[in-house]
Amino acid sequence: MGSSLRRILLWTIVALVVAYAGFGVLARTTGVIDRYFIFFPERTLDRDPGDRGLDFEDVYFEASDRVRLNGWFVPGRSDTTLLWLHGNAGNIANRVDNIAEIHDNLGVGVFIFDYRGYGRSEGKPTEQGTYLDAEAALKYLRSRGDVNPGRLVLFGKSLGCAVAAELASKNDVQGVVLESPFTSIGAMAKRAYPFLPGIGSFVHTRYDTLSKVGRFGAPLMVLHGNRDDIAPFDMGVAVFEAATPPKRFYRIEGAGHNDTYYVGGHAYYQALGEFLDSLPKGDG
Repeated sequence: MGSSLRRILLWTIVALVVAYAGFGVLARTTGVIDRYFIFFPERTLDRDPGDRGLDFEDVYFEASDRVRLNGWFVPGRSDTTLLWLHGNAGNIANRVDNIAEIHDNLGVGVFIFDYRGYGRSEGKPTEQGTYLDAEAALKYLRSRGDVNPGRLVLFGKSLGCAVAAELASKNDVQGVVLESPFTSIGAMAKRAYPFLPGIGSFVHTRYDTLSKVGRFGAPLMVLHGNRDDIAPFDMGVAVFEAATPPKRFYRIEGAGHNDTYYVGGHAYYQALGEFLDSLPKGDG
C-alpha cells in the first residue's frame, strides 16, 4: 500500500471517528435516538373490543402532571383484573385480538390504556411519562367500585415489562406478569448495533427491567417465546433470574415477539391461568 493511500485511509478513519463522536454528542443532547428509535406511536384507533363482541367502557383519566389519557375497561367473569401495559408501537387498537383471547380464555377483566402520545392520549411519550401514566392507571382502577383492588395483576408486554416492574416496585399489587421482556434499552441497542461501540450511552431512555425486578416481592411470572427476534429469549431468562421469589418462568415454544397468545395455544393459557389461580386471594 502506497503512502498516499495509507494517508487517505487514516484520514477516512479519523473522519469516521469524529463523525461518530459528533453523532454521540448530538444524540445525548437532543434525544434523537429516544424519539425516533424507541417510541413508535400511532394516533388512529381503527378497532375496539366491541369488534370482538366484548362489552367495554371507553375511559379517560389524568396523570399526576395533568396529561389526559385514554383506555378501555373490559369487565371479566372473575374478580381478577389485568392492568395491561403495552409495548412501544401502535396503540391499544392493535391489541384487540390479544385482549379478546386472554379475556375469553381466562375470564379476567382487562384495563388497557395508551401511554401519552399514543392513540387518543395527550402529550408526547417519554420514559418518565410512561411511569406517570401507569401510576395514574393503577390509581384509576383502584377507584372503581366494580374492581377488587386486592385482585389487580400487572400485565406488561415488551417495553411494558419495564413499566410494570417500575410500577410494582412502588406499589403493592397481587401479581406481575412480564411477557417478552428485555433487560434494558442500552442492552438492546448493543445487540442491535454491535458495530457501534458505546451506542447504549447515547440513549437517555433506560427502561432497565433487569435492575427493577428485584425491587418488588409480588409473585412474578415471566413468559417468553423461544423464537423472539426482537427481545431475545436469553434476556427473558436474565430478567427471571434477577427477580425475587416467588416466581415462575414459561417458555412459549415456537413463538416470536408478537404472536405469543396464539402460538402458545392451550398450554399458554393453562400456564397463565395456573399462575393467576395461585395468587393469594386479596379482598382489597
